[in-house]
This record gives sequence, structure tokens and C-alpha cells, in this order.
Amino acid sequence: MTRTGGAVARGRSEAVRALLAHARRLGRRRWRGLVWLQGTPQACRGAAGALWLAGAWRSPLWVAPEAPGQVECAHWLAPARARTRLGGEHDLLVVDAVSCGAGLDPDAVAALAGTLRAGGLLVLMTPPDWGARPDADYARLAEHPWRPEALTSRYLARLARLLSAAGEVIRWRTGQLPRLPRLPVREAAPGGAVADSDCLTDDQARAVARLGRLRRRRPLVITADRGRGKSAALGIACARWLAAGEPEVLVTAPRPAAVERLFERLAALCPHGERRGGAFVTGRGTVRFVAPDALAELTRTGDAGGAGRLLLVDEAAAIPAGLLGEWLDAFPRIAFATTVHGYEGSGRGFALRFRERLERVTPEWRGLHLAAPIRWAADDPLEPLLHRLLMLDAEPPAPSVRASGDPRRLSREALAADEPRLRALFGLLVQAHYRTTPSDLRLLLDGPGLSITALEAGGAPLSVALTTDEGGFDAALAERVARGERRPRGHLMAQSLAAHAGAREALTGRLRRVVRIAVAPEFRREGLGQALIEAELARAHADGCDLLGASFGAEPGLVAFWRRLGFRVVRLGLSRETATGEHALMVARATGEDGERLLTALTARFQRALPGLLAFELRDLAPEVAAALLAEGDAPAPADDDRRDAEDVAAGHREPGLARPALQALVRHALARGVLPDDADLALLVAWSFQGLASEALARRLGVSGRRQATARLRQAVGGLLQELA
Repeated sequence: MTRTGGAVARGRSEAVRALLAHARRLGRRRWRGLVWLQGTPQACRGAAGALWLAGAWRSPLWVAPEAPGQVECAHWLAPARARTRLGGEHDLLVVDAVSCGAGLDPDAVAALAGTLRAGGLLVLMTPPDWGARPDADYARLAEHPWRPEALTSRYLARLARLLSAAGEVIRWRTGQLPRLPRLPVREAAPGGAVADSDCLTDDQARAVARLGRLRRRRPLVITADRGRGKSAALGIACARWLAAGEPEVLVTAPRPAAVERLFERLAALCPHGERRGGAFVTGRGTVRFVAPDALAELTRTGDAGGAGRLLLVDEAAAIPAGLLGEWLDAFPRIAFATTVHGYEGSGRGFALRFRERLERVTPEWRGLHLAAPIRWAADDPLEPLLHRLLMLDAEPPAPSVRASGDPRRLSREALAADEPRLRALFGLLVQAHYRTTPSDLRLLLDGPGLSITALEAGGAPLSVALTTDEGGFDAALAERVARGERRPRGHLMAQSLAAHAGAREALTGRLRRVVRIAVAPEFRREGLGQALIEAELARAHADGCDLLGASFGAEPGLVAFWRRLGFRVVRLGLSRETATGEHALMVARATGEDGERLLTALTARFQRALPGLLAFELRDLAPEVAAALLAEGDAPAPADDDRRDAEDVAAGHREPGLARPALQALVRHALARGVLPDDADLALLVAWSFQGLASEALARRLGVSGRRQATARLRQAVGGLLQELA
């Protein structure tokens, strides 16, 4: 070893000893720390590797696209697989954002940080000039024809600025000793035994006790930040239900990994049970995981739910409120648990959207919040630091004044430099959308072609819309996309219309898509969302766009909103999305002459296919949504013989199935005449006449005992519709 090499090694060893000593001090306080390691890729890997080898780490994890040579594969994880470690624990996390091909994945950091226990270190490796340029992970943002290196890097520059200003960060430049933060004097944290020996905190014990007292039509809603033990509490309650003779407990969540901790705790408390895929089986009963889309199907067919049945919904914020409402109706005993601030979705938004449904359907519901962390102390410095960096706790301020003026475009450069304003705006988006993730903040600041329009008052955003431009492909590429031979990154709506509706013009033309729209809860139903869309329509026309479009989950309220603004349906996904349980719906409105021709062709094609789709692929679509889609088609008044057939059905002289075409014509005419798609009789007739709802399923939907009663109710619906159209 050369003299220079020896000096480097000695300096590195001294730095590592200082970090290990600091980690022990953190451990005594049940704190965790963030080490910001800056240098060249080789120097960072060498320094982090020395720390890795020198510490007595029980469960370290190296997060990078490729495994470094000094790390066993079992302790290496690609960022894209971060969610596979949920429910686990680590005492050292090394995040490689410096090596060639490596970059910062905000979602991976947010997910894995919650697995770091007290005394643990999160080592973030970056170049010395981090934020000067995009890193390798920006390739996921680079939509065609953008190149990753051509994007802005405002998000990374913001992170570097916040880390530089944070006094609790351990700063370590390779070749130097780390700058350790001074730990404040603190009295010993209060301790004491938890009354429930299976639980780690009093909060968790209260949750388990409340779950054990779950009663019919009295749902429990458990909210908590990351690391509070809510999933483990569900697992403890499941073990006790099985011990008490409960035959089956159903569990659902956006993905199986979200309930892994539940099953781990269940297995620990039921050593004689057996894990069989998504189920845990004992001699007394079963706890079974069912994905949201599968559970929705089982509920609608009557194969799940019903008297006495029990359902636990974990990470409920990441599941649409409409789907939660269906389960609320179907399961007499039900509990919802959700993260308030985290990578899975906004618990705050869940509470706001779902509370109204709870109050109306089950006014005796109860809420419980878990505040005490389990893996670290309540005053741990890492959690609030990560909240600031990734905006996991972003919430909009309550507006003090009403909106005045018109919507205006916001500068992303100015927004990136104004932390309070950025936090308020992102908080509004988080609150309004159930799928907002930490990486969406990076998209907001650096996504190519993205624009932000907002209505503000008193420095607070009242409503905001994000839009992105799509299309502009050459004819040859558009043809290859339409044939399924190419799938360039991005251009979600334009590519979908080309590939699934054959509309090459959607790719060769210019389409502007509304990515997100949010309105502060205090000002909903006051026209702020409409004002944003009207401003975007005018801007799209001025910019030479052909269409303004949007894509969202097919939920009756959203469909009604876009229909009121003159948008028409151009495509509907044939299968439900696994995570959301909803069909993806695309709507558009023309903003130019070419767009008008394209929209006319797209809507005509969709309406021509719709009756057949409802009879087969879309039989499980919510009838209220199906009715809203049918309302956009042409519907002349029923012919005389059709009306006579409908009258015969209503009077009891004709079997309804023999008059199905006449009843379909009656339904479409009623929709064209302005009968609301959510009218109960109309929805019933849509489900029966277009979607082939069988007599048994019809009886279940109506809550009657059999086919005869269901048919009688169907005749009443036909009679009521005839009177309304008289």
C-alpha cells in the first residue's frame, strides 16, 4: 500500500469509528440518523463499504440498480423492489444515488425508511454537485421524444438545498471526517410495560381491543403514520378472532406486501397454523387475503359479504372511496386502516372523501389514531426530516379568503424556490388524489411538458390543475404504435386511443391531457374546478391543440363532472385495475377543427361498441356509470310497437326478457330526455337490459327474496319510467 493509500485508509477508518460511535449514541435515545455521503462513485462506494463491514449490523440493506462486489445478494435490493421489504426491519440502509446508472427513487426511499429501526443509519450517496443535472432515475420521466439529460433537475436541487440547511444531517465528504450534529440534552423517555403482552405500545393495545369489540354496522377506522404498528394490530386481532372460533376473516389491501406484517404477527401468535399462499389456515378458521378487484367481483356476485362476515381493509387510502363504499354495504363487520402520511396514499384525503359516506350509511362508526411509533422514539429526528424532504406530510393550509381573479399558470422554477407555496400546492394534490406518491413531487417540478394552472387566494391554492402535452408523432411511428409494435414512454391517452381505438390521428395530432385536478374541500361545488378546465380549454385552443382530454377511474361523480363540462367518453378499459378496482375512463373535448372530426369519429366508434361491451366485457361495470355512458348516444323516441311492448311489461302481460330491445330503447330515450343516470329505476333497468343481470343477482341487488319479487320490481321500474316520459 502506498503512503497516500495508507493515509486514505486510516482517514476512512477514523471516519467509520466516529459514525459507529454516533450510531450508538442515537441508539441509546432510540433515534435514527441520515448520513449524506458525497463524492465520486468509487470513493462513495468505498466509504460506505467500509462502514458496512466495520459495524455489527444485523440486517443491512444496500439499495442500488446493481449489487456492489462487497455485498451479498441477500442484502442487496434494486429500488424497484423496495415494497418487497415492507414489514421487515433494517439497521443500515445504503442508498446509491451516485453510481453510473443509479439515481434517487423517492418512492423507494419513502417505503424503506420506515423499516429502519432505532440506532440505524440511512446513508445517502450522491455526487458533490448533486442537483446540477438529472440523475439516472430521471429516465422514468423522459417521455418521448425527451432525453433524460435534457430535463431540469429542480427536484434534486431542492433536496440538496434542504439537506445542506438541516442541522440533524450527518455530512460526510469522502476523504474527510464526517460532520456530526450535536445531540441536544434530553431527559430519559418515559417507559413502562404495555398492559397487552402481545402489543408494543398502548396505542397498539387500544387498537387491538377496539377491533375485538367490532360490532355490526359500527365500522372502525384506524389511522396512523408509518411505523405505528397498525398492520401488526390487525394481525393480533386476527389471531384472537381465530382463537375465538371465527371461521373466516377476509383481508384486502392495494397489494399483498402491504399486509405482510399482518400475516407475520398472525403466524407468530398461531404457531400451529399454516401459511398457504394468500391465506393463513388453522384448525379453527382462515384469514384470507383477496385483492381489491377480486373482492369487488366476489361482493357483486354475492360470494363475499353477508350476515356475520368480517373484512379488514389495510391501506384504505390507496383504494377508491366508491369501492370502499361497496364493501361497507356488503360486510356487517368491517374495519379500515390507513397511513395518514406515506408512500401508499393520503389518509387525509381518504378521511375527507369517505367520512360523508360513513356518516350517512353507518353513523355509529368510530375512529382511532395511533400516534406512538414502535421502531423508534417519538422525538426521532429522521422522521420529520424525511417528511420535509419528500413532503410525506404535505397538507394545504386552510384558505382564509375566497378566490378572486382568473386561473393562471405557475412558474415551476419559482415554485421550486418557494418551499411554503410548493408544500401548500402539493398538499392540495395529495389531499385530493388517493394515488399521490413521493415521486409525484419530482414529476411536478421536472416532468417534461407538464404545466400547472392554479387559482390562489391569500397565498394559498384553492384549486390546481396539472396538464401535459401528448402526440406530435410522425405517421410511421404512429402506425407502429397502433399495430402494437412500439410503445414509446409517456403519451398515455394518445397511445391508448391509437392502440385500442385505431385512431392514428391521436398520435400525429396534438392532445393535451389533464393529469390531475384538485379543489380545496372548503370550496368544492363552487365552480372552481370548472373555471380551471375552461381556462385550459381556452389555452389549448390558443396553443393549437386538437383535443383536451382526461383519464380517471370510472366513478359516477367524476363522470358527471366531466359530462357537465361538455367532455365525451372516447374509451373505457375493459378490465378493472388491480390496485383501484375501477375501469379507466377517457374523455375528451375538441379544441380545434381537426379535433372535432377526431372526437366525432371516436365517440361514434365507442357508442357503436358500447351495447356489446356492456353485455359481455363490461357486465360488472357500475350501472350508474353504464347509464352515464349510454346517455351520450343518439336515442330517438321508441317506435310505437316498442312503447306498446314496454307498457305490456309494466302491466304484467309480457315477460320482460321478450321485450328487451324495447326496454333498451326506452332506457336510452329516457337518458337523452334528461333522466339522471343515477336514478334508481334507470340504473336497475340498465343492469338488467344491457348488462344481463340475472334474476338471482337482481334479487340480491334489490334485497328481495327471489325471482318473482325481482321481476315485480322490474315491472314497477318500467312503469315509472313510462310515466316520467309521458
